[in-house]
Amino acid sequence: MPFPTYRATTYLTPLREGGSLPAVLDTEGGGLFVTKFRGAGQGAKALVAELIVAGLAARLGLSVPEHAIVHLDERFGRSEPDPEIQDILNGSRGPNVGLRYLDGAFTFDAVAVGDLLDPAEAAAVVWLDALTTNIDRTPRNPNLLWWGDPARLWLIDHGAALYFHHDWEGLTLERVRTPFAAIKDHVLLPLAGDLDDADARLAPRLSEGVLTEVLADVPAALLMDAPAGRAPAFESAEANRAAYLEYFEGRLVEPRPWVAEAVRAQHALRTRPPRPLDYRR
Repeated sequence: MPFPTYRATTYLTPLREGGSLPAVLDTEGGGLFVTKFRGAGQGAKALVAELIVAGLAARLGLSVPEHAIVHLDERFGRSEPDPEIQDILNGSRGPNVGLRYLDGAFTFDAVAVGDLLDPAEAAAVVWLDALTTNIDRTPRNPNLLWWGDPARLWLIDHGAALYFHHDWEGLTLERVRTPFAAIKDHVLLPLAGDLDDADARLAPRLSEGVLTEVLADVPAALLMDAPAGRAPAFESAEANRAAYLEYFEGRLVEPRPWVAEAVRAQHALRTRPPRPLDYRR
């Protein structure tokens, strides 16, 4: 189902924690969205990754904020006094990606609420991030929120995932199938349940039809966006979608080395000798 589209009306506040400088925007008829901009340093591919991974997460039963396409017209943000923000807005006319603003949410803290998290859910997040090569779910930067009544886990900010799509020409079958070594640093790996069980549950849910639906929801304008002076990697948005589909289908073929790597990393974590205490005299 295509993402809803809203017109941005008011720039409320930048969120300077992220390198791409997203911001909370008000929209016409849609309310508040944390918006990621095409004109930011990471470009349109970060927005494409956001939509694809969020779509996969939703199909796997994980919670992600409502996503929308947030349209910036030519007049939006002209009175913005910050030149850095003004440059980003000027480069972001047209479609951008918004995540519903979750008022009152706080960053997931494994120490504070880790015991409230279902190990099967934690394993599902680890599995998804290994599939999509998401390097941005570490204890230092979990990109997880705890929100709702009752409170539960929400997945946000997937722009750093799918890093292979920054170099389509260099993508080989070996790279498609390669393990994801960075999974050892995943914030939920210590809390995750059986990863082989998660693999058995989740992989069948990502059929060719489901993957096609997820990719169909990504706007052509974002898929065909390219940095200044460079041509798009594909002649059409459909050709680009077909390339993503081929990637995911290749990555999901059994046996899945990236699952075995995640299992190995979890085992190593659980069997690691405790660190000796350092005492100060």
